[in-house]
Amino acid sequence: MTSNVSNRAYARRALSAVLDDAAAGRFPPPDGTVTVLRQPSDRDAGIISFTAHALIFADTDPGWIRSQLTPGDLSAPLEPRFLHALGEKLRCAAHIDMLTCASALAGDPPDEIGLAELPGDARHEHPRVLRALDHRDEVRVWQADGGVVMIGRGVAGRWEVAVEVDPVSRGSGLGRRLALAARHLVPAPAPLWAQIAPGNAASVRAFLHAGFRPVGAEALFSPLCAR
Repeated sequence: MTSNVSNRAYARRALSAVLDDAAAGRFPPPDGTVTVLRQPSDRDAGIISFTAHALIFADTDPGWIRSQLTPGDLSAPLEPRFLHALGEKLRCAAHIDMLTCASALAGDPPDEIGLAELPGDARHEHPRVLRALDHRDEVRVWQADGGVVMIGRGVAGRWEVAVEVDPVSRGSGLGRRLALAARHLVPAPAPLWAQIAPGNAASVRAFLHAGFRPVGAEALFSPLCAR
């Protein structure tokens, strides 16, 4: 079964509500439904797959989307064939991430890693920061000895975190400490979201250790990847 919503403002509110519910442990019913929405912004198109329930948000014909999904196939929204076909429509490619979230924590982050917020004119020197600026709004960046942590508003205005650890500092637990610090940096009571490549086992372990919970899978398409 597939439902369609065409209004962009409504789509943003609907997607945000689903994400807020998921962050609180209230998930869409596992009934095999696929909900099709418009994109919440010009930048963000994608698919979020929960247990037996998926949301597709893309500015393309909902009827065409329905025609590409095998009825009754719960994995259809994230199958390579459909991702490729939708990517062709959007003139972009996507990759699948594990979608996780965690609640905000009160107080300042532990000072053991010596976080210092970077001013705007210094943020453009780090390639990981440049990527965050392309994909998120209201980006803030903190640097520690051996890594950086960034938070910003991404899909449907949710707060998202990204962490980058320098090669020489990997294996030291810094990634875990940066991910935990981010929970102190996000404005309470907003949940904090992290997309993690499933094959990046070190990052998966770091975020899980920092209290992030897996809630689903996500494939994002961005016009920026066509550059």
